[in-house]
Amino acid sequence: MQRSKNDVWVGLFVLIGAVAILFLALQSANLLSLSFQKTYQVKAKFDNVGGVKPKAAVRSAGVVVGRVDNIVFDDKSFQAVVTLALESRYMFPKDSSLKILTSGLLGEQYLGIEPGAEEKTLVAGDTISSTQSAVVLENLISQFLFSKAAEPTDGNASQGK
Repeated sequence: MQRSKNDVWVGLFVLIGAVAILFLALQSANLLSLSFQKTYQVKAKFDNVGGVKPKAAVRSAGVVVGRVDNIVFDDKSFQAVVTLALESRYMFPKDSSLKILTSGLLGEQYLGIEPGAEEKTLVAGDTISSTQSAVVLENLISQFLFSKAAEPTDGNASQGK
């Protein structure tokens, strides 16, 4: 009887540990966001969203103020339309701007919102017009290589003068 009682407690402890590890894994991968705050949705159009995915963080001054709700392609403007769910307790001016940023050198991408100066604030259904798309590393490298290839060669440099 004592052995089966110990087995139940050990099994319960292992089960709680497994649930805790699963919870931490989902939280770290941004697949689970437990927020009970009310939100309002705004939209923004980007030429390139890079690696931003739904549930990605929306940050202002390093603080998470919302999440990316949805990303769709607009076949009329040929841009990505990103729907953001911002927490209701954070009100941003209508002339705020959005940038796609990366946390660290190889980290995840998120949206950074920079508040503007207008007195009117964003409300549900508004569109943020000032956006800056993701920086694509391949494009930067190709621009650098192209600019180096286009530079004229100096005849004096080859003669050692």
